[in-house]
Amino acid sequence: MALDIEFVRKQFPGLATDWTLMDNAGGSQILKGVVEKITQYYYSNNVQMGGSYELSQKAASSLAEGRKNIATLFNASRPEEIVFGPSTTVLIQFLAKAMAHQFQAGDEIVVTNVDHESNIGPWVALQEIGVNIKFWNMNGLTFELELVELDKLITDKTKLVCCTHVSNVLGTINPIKEIAQFVHERGAKICVDGVAYAPHRAVDVSSWNVDFYALSLYKTYGPHHAALYCKYAHMSDLANLYHYFYDANKIPAKLEPGNANYELSYASGAIVDYLAGLGAHTCKNGSRREQLEAAFQQIEEQEVALSERLLSYLRKRNDCHVIGNPSGTDPLRVATISFTVENQDPEQVCKNLDEHGIAIRFGDFHARRLIESMGLLEANGAVRVSMTHYNTVEEVDRLIAALDIVLP
Repeated sequence: MALDIEFVRKQFPGLATDWTLMDNAGGSQILKGVVEKITQYYYSNNVQMGGSYELSQKAASSLAEGRKNIATLFNASRPEEIVFGPSTTVLIQFLAKAMAHQFQAGDEIVVTNVDHESNIGPWVALQEIGVNIKFWNMNGLTFELELVELDKLITDKTKLVCCTHVSNVLGTINPIKEIAQFVHERGAKICVDGVAYAPHRAVDVSSWNVDFYALSLYKTYGPHHAALYCKYAHMSDLANLYHYFYDANKIPAKLEPGNANYELSYASGAIVDYLAGLGAHTCKNGSRREQLEAAFQQIEEQEVALSERLLSYLRKRNDCHVIGNPSGTDPLRVATISFTVENQDPEQVCKNLDEHGIAIRFGDFHARRLIESMGLLEANGAVRVSMTHYNTVEEVDRLIAALDIVLP
């Protein structure tokens, strides 16, 4: 069953604008249901938790409900495996701080050169305590991370491998389940940045058997908030980041200093409500998780059509060079498409498209090390068109028509 695009777009009031919004990897539109839940929380039980009175108990129940919903989004085994925070950047910094005591001088951490800096910088900072950082670089021809190269880096001193599920520049889906198994067989843990994956495919931390997995809810149709999955077996080994009287078993609160944002954590559950509702179109009698997975099947089909529409156009232009897989029908890419234009400043290309009411982005997208490795930093990075399932074929055609005008 094809995606009901009319139903979808009605759930995102921000789409009621003259702009064609294709900067979704920077931040998606927010669901109407999320905003309604934020309002509901503020108007019905906006009090502090921990009190004996009824409203305080209701507030605690709301947070627990939000955590349970986001555990469904991750397919985590229990809600306590979900840690809330303001952004993926902050959550991975928290994780690195909570893990620091587990490393000794001479231990090794592997990071990639394709990640957003959120999943590189916090680990590189551990060099201050004597940790050795190794870089797993992509194949410059295929734009892929290859296990044969990782195998050359891992030793018996390697304690952690950090990688992205999808590069926010390349749009390539890395085989996380295979990588996680590879890493675990060599005695290390894995931390995955799932920010650029989560809006496009169903997250399944249980199937992949990852140790840590982070995503930004504001890039996955929710509020400006984020969530980190920590496998429960690892929770007690993480240092307490909260007050001294929060012991190792106060999970996950010890990783949420100052407390999670109550209203945003609760309201984020509307993401799952929406996906389950969308999936119910084809999976009426399934569980919420099964309906969520059905929704992402529809989402993938819609995004494949959008991607191929744009990429087929870019492939025909001799002056446009796609960074990453040029095929929109390849199941191992998402609808995040970066490219350069010969003799054109990416900033100027975007500004010219502004005049046509089309919102895209240029630069390094905080994947500075990747852009540097490709020699694009001095050229002002790349142009990025990042679409999601609420975009339409008509909007892609509008972009293509505008490109025909602004590119000589």
